[in-house]
Amino acid sequence: MTSFREPALTARVERVLVVPEHGNPDGIASVEAGRVDVRFDGFSGEVHSGLTREACVRVRALYETGTLIRNVRQVSVISSEDMALVAKGMGLDAIRAEWLGANLEVSGIPDFTLLPPSTRLLFESGAGLVVDMENLPCTYPAKEIEKACPGKGRLFVRNAHRRRGITAWVEKEGVIAPGDAIRVFIPVQPAWPHG
Repeated sequence: MTSFREPALTARVERVLVVPEHGNPDGIASVEAGRVDVRFDGFSGEVHSGLTREACVRVRALYETGTLIRNVRQVSVISSEDMALVAKGMGLDAIRAEWLGANLEVSGIPDFTLLPPSTRLLFESGAGLVVDMENLPCTYPAKEIEKACPGKGRLFVRNAHRRRGITAWVEKEGVIAPGDAIRVFIPVQPAWPHG
């Protein structure tokens, strides 16, 4: 018996991006990378890579800020479909992946942001990512959107609710490139009845 089921999806990688290791002093914007080597510590040359990270506000209920914890936020993934809905709600033609500091833009997965934790995304090279959880919308992308589209940044958080994408960590090394097919494996697990 397997712990995963594979839905009938035709998903693909649209874009591969990185936030350079030395960061962007003006914000979170990512840049086009073409293809990327995927290692256990994340995307090579990416600012969010590393096996560990310092605890931040996202986990402040669990750990004191600055505490060294496992890095399950190595990769930020968004979907073209979710971003089209966000853009429409904001009155924009499009939302660019780089404005969100995204590493991957994918297409073909309905309600992408709602994929359950522990979902596996397997790529053509054999590289495997594990979904950590929804990447909640925040003001950092809003600032990047505001730079590109004055007056629109303030609309991001409200319109990106449940559409901002997910964070993930590397389970298997490989290469990811635009055009790669993605197989999606959903964990076989009922929803917790007390949630």
